[in-house]
Amino acid sequence: MSDVELTATEAARGALRAGLPLESERHAEVAATANHIHAVVRTLRELDFGETPPATHTMEGKATDGSL
Repeated sequence: MSDVELTATEAARGALRAGLPLESERHAEVAATANHIHAVVRTLRELDFGETPPATHTMEGKATDGSL
């Protein structure tokens, strides 16, 4: 993942390519949101979980492996 931020024009182009045309006044907001999400993902990827086991999920009193 690149540290270069997405511009409003690039966000509009990407949305259009995905079949989601945006009104011009939303380009900057979408770019800012995408940049924030990328920053959060970058931070999460830097975390070292080491030997931390995955959390379990309980449903109706039964432990499951977390799969749906």
